[in-house]
Amino acid sequence: MKTSRLVLNMLVMASLTSVGIASAHEVTKEGYLIDTRGNLVKNNYNECWRTGYWTPAMAIAECDPDLVKKAEPKVAETKAPAAAPAPVPVAGPEKAAFSPITLQAETLFDFDKSVIHASGKKQMDDQVVSKMKEYPQVEVILVTGHTDRIGTDAYNQKLSQRRADAVKAYLVAQGVESKRIETAAKGESEPVVSCDDVKGKVSGKNKKLVECLQPNRRVMVEVKVQKPVQR
Repeated sequence: MKTSRLVLNMLVMASLTSVGIASAHEVTKEGYLIDTRGNLVKNNYNECWRTGYWTPAMAIAECDPDLVKKAEPKVAETKAPAAAPAPVPVAGPEKAAFSPITLQAETLFDFDKSVIHASGKKQMDDQVVSKMKEYPQVEVILVTGHTDRIGTDAYNQKLSQRRADAVKAYLVAQGVESKRIETAAKGESEPVVSCDDVKGKVSGKNKKLVECLQPNRRVMVEVKVQKPVQR
């Protein structure tokens, strides 16, 4: 009888094993013995029974937690701060180191003359020479002579050129390099005032007209070429 029971128990175990193996291929618990209800078969130590074809790759957390690769905790992505936009280049030339300078002819010269007198030299020292020394980035200045409308166009053109040249010659004598100075002559072509309402002959003897046209008699000094300042 004992032998019969032993044989019977062995047949039952074999049957369960075959059923477990067959079922293991059909579920995610492949590699472990499961019963007819799909539950894992465990021993008295609550350990799962492995099949003969079990491999570590078949390990599941319930049976072999040490062999199962644990999911790494998700780390919140830290977005890098957005890069600051590149500065937009400013269109156009760099701002001139100094504003155009107007030198009145009466301060520089006697009427109808191109010889600079003392008061004119001091004015150029204060307003032009000092700036040329202060701003070495100014590579070239333009010195432009202007006259009033008294006299012929040709005469006024030559007078305005002589006055511009006289200013350049003085600046060079004060240490300003000649290559940093250009001259131009506008004659009577760019008046500031017209004085058309002044009566009398258009001549140097018409004192009212000469006085009214005074703003037109001038020498302009302005920046023509300036290299960028290194920042």
